[in-house]
Amino acid sequence: MSTATPTPPPAQHRRNGGDLVVESLAALGADTVFGLPGQHALGVFDALRRSALRYVGLRVENNAGFAADAYARTTHGVAPLLVSTGPGALMTLAALQEAAAGSAAVLAIGSQVPLAGIGGGRHGYLHELTDQSASFRGVVKSVHTARTASQIPSAVAAAWESALGTPHGPVWLEIPQDVLLAAADVPPVDRLVAAPKELLPRPELIAAAADRLTGARRPVILAGGGVVRAGAEAELLALAERLRAPVATTFGGKGAFPWEHPLSLQSWLEDRHTTAFLEDADTLLVVGSGLGELSSNYHTFRPLGRVVQIEADLGKLESNHAALGIHADARAALAALVKEVGEREAGAAGRPGNATAPTPAGAGAAAPGTGAGAPGNGHEPSPEAAVSGLLARVRDRLAGQHLDLEQQVLASVRGALPDGAVSCWDMTILAYWAWSAFDPRGTNALHSAQGAGGLGYGFPAALGAAVADPARPVLAVSGDGGAMYSIAELATARQYDLPVTWLIVDDGGYGILREYMTDAFGAPTATELTRPDFVALAESFGVPAVRTAPDRLRTDLAAALAAPGPSVVVLPAHLRMFAPTHQGS
Repeated sequence: MSTATPTPPPAQHRRNGGDLVVESLAALGADTVFGLPGQHALGVFDALRRSALRYVGLRVENNAGFAADAYARTTHGVAPLLVSTGPGALMTLAALQEAAAGSAAVLAIGSQVPLAGIGGGRHGYLHELTDQSASFRGVVKSVHTARTASQIPSAVAAAWESALGTPHGPVWLEIPQDVLLAAADVPPVDRLVAAPKELLPRPELIAAAADRLTGARRPVILAGGGVVRAGAEAELLALAERLRAPVATTFGGKGAFPWEHPLSLQSWLEDRHTTAFLEDADTLLVVGSGLGELSSNYHTFRPLGRVVQIEADLGKLESNHAALGIHADARAALAALVKEVGEREAGAAGRPGNATAPTPAGAGAAAPGTGAGAPGNGHEPSPEAAVSGLLARVRDRLAGQHLDLEQQVLASVRGALPDGAVSCWDMTILAYWAWSAFDPRGTNALHSAQGAGGLGYGFPAALGAAVADPARPVLAVSGDGGAMYSIAELATARQYDLPVTWLIVDDGGYGILREYMTDAFGAPTATELTRPDFVALAESFGVPAVRTAPDRLRTDLAAALAAPGPSVVVLPAHLRMFAPTHQGS
């Protein structure tokens, strides 16, 4: 009688460098990691099996980076991103550039060739680069390397702390393949501390800013993405209402201030009327913006009064305009200003002869928007009336451009999307409309690639936002050209059953480039695209899809958002942009 040879039990696992990476991330508070495995990184991916960390794998490293970006923005925390050496690492660069521009704390951890190949030795290892980390130094906040197992926990903690330092941003950590696989004679990591230094404003600068703002006849506030990243919406609202100062938001700052508030200038920054309104402020408070190309109407903004700038990124402070520069976290600085202004109001009210409330703007005080570029200098309207007048002038300018279809489509999207739901926008004409005209109806609820401007952000970013909060639907918006950058992630959406509805506006090409080239050269070149049947393609992934029309868009989109799991809505439409004003039109 013969017997089968028993299968030997699996060898007991010996902890290695990969385990230390995973343990360190968990010790720092991570519960989710994004990524895509590769040969040199298998040590850390194998360690995920022994971890409680949730792994979300995408099909392209760049898309994994976009998903991590939106996860970090949505949670205000760190999003770990795991990738391999060489091609895998380099594929993340566009996403990390966007994370840097948008202040998203992405901790990218990549493998490296074995130690013997580091330093330009040119041993011919697979994926070998002469200096891989050099590729990242001009993109991320900081670059880190762990060359031994003992270095891994401290290197992970240092990278985490850098990513969360004000302003948030992406970092790069690389670990050689043999270090990830080598046995680790280090105890399991139970606790790590990463304590980014708080970036507080200097008191004398807050006092000087309060002097200028309380003494201003026409104070105005421009709120940028730094307000949203810092979670300073409540402080911004409190200060604006104390000062009765109108507030405009940059495209990155959408949601920083309530859209329908009587002091809300909204975000029509590509409109000359808004530019003139900001220029006419005798004191303009800029918070969390460097006044870059988009926020300054393509550098046509020329302030007539004084500028106070609160900015966490030292390199952006006074980089475009002279200002009273306050290098500080937006939330800390705004909170200090609210306190300082409030104390001054209380002191003034308590002095003899000041028993009544201060005279509001509009009752003997000039209001913004009544100087250069604004009519009606004979009678100074209240700040609220000045805001209403500015928005009316913007509407009048649009009304003469025959853009009913575009406004109808955007209104349908807004009507279908539940209040507070996150939307992620690719670089496409409808997104450019949204930058100016879309009310996100929530804080930290609209994300786009307007920082670096690369294609392909919308859908993978929406997947990351859905991972952060799977209980509510997320909307992604792309054109057909941008959609092809991330079409493979339909498999990711289906695999993880993520509640993302992807609206693809199909105009047969790169629509905005078609407009640019036609305006500049008389005809477009290289903008027209052959594309798939997006409905059939989505359905081949097991993702429900529908082709809609402008008159059915709101109904079809609302139904898709209400259904569980992923879905695709395709809108064949040729949309146009409103006329630019920075060119004198």
